[in-house]
Amino acid sequence: MTKPRLDEVGYWTEVKLAILREYSQAYTRILSKQPELRHIYVDGCAGSGTHISKATGELIKGSPRIALKLEPKFSHYHFIDLDGQRTQELKRLARGRQDVSVYTGDCNLVLVEEVFPKCRYEDYRRALCLLDPYGLNLRWDVVEAAGKMKSIEIFLTFMIMDANMNVLWRDPGKVPSSQIVRMNAFWGDDTWKQAVYAAEQDMFGPVERKGPNEALMEAYRRRLQERAGFKFAPPPMAMRNRKGAVIYYLFFASHNETGDRIARSVFRKYRDKGMVHGR
Repeated sequence: MTKPRLDEVGYWTEVKLAILREYSQAYTRILSKQPELRHIYVDGCAGSGTHISKATGELIKGSPRIALKLEPKFSHYHFIDLDGQRTQELKRLARGRQDVSVYTGDCNLVLVEEVFPKCRYEDYRRALCLLDPYGLNLRWDVVEAAGKMKSIEIFLTFMIMDANMNVLWRDPGKVPSSQIVRMNAFWGDDTWKQAVYAAEQDMFGPVERKGPNEALMEAYRRRLQERAGFKFAPPPMAMRNRKGAVIYYLFFASHNETGDRIARSVFRKYRDKGMVHGR
């Protein structure tokens, strides 16, 4: 069997994995004390389970390996990836385990059609779901479905570098229609334009001016609450490279006050350490 090519990841990914490890550990410790509930781990873009650190060249554990090593264990694990070589590696990692399901396919379909129905609130299920797409490839209807279920907490990466490169241009009239369609699918409609562009008057007449990334992120945060229905959605973490450029924003959303408090604490911890600024 051909093994998948391992992704080289920047230190910002290592920070994200540290955040996920810390929150997931707290999550499973709390939920394991409630035996009437089954607590489930879901990874929508799982990868192969192993990365290469750009900083050191060493192998590091990806989110599936981290989740599988946590104690207490989750009741079940669902790993999804579009790449068949990656999912074969995940199946190898989970060999002999009855508490792991691996899916090869588009997470936008697999999550809604196969995984989320196994996480229903009325079935005494709770789930922690990582939505970590490689670009703006996640559909809003997946996020909204998770929010409406009331049983699922999410970590979600908003790939602002992809958005800035391909969609959020200073002249919106020049953006290819295919990129507009992609952004609309990620956002759920075209109201992102209202958060990004503001009409202004210059000497030649009305023009649209592009606003800061932070305005778009605040609009998405509100959308998680007002449209997807999550009760809690703290301000996201800006994940930067060593030059200070934001690669993506890491969001958290939940219906649980304790989860919100823990997530805010973890975010604050890594901000205070300055890890997202490369220090």
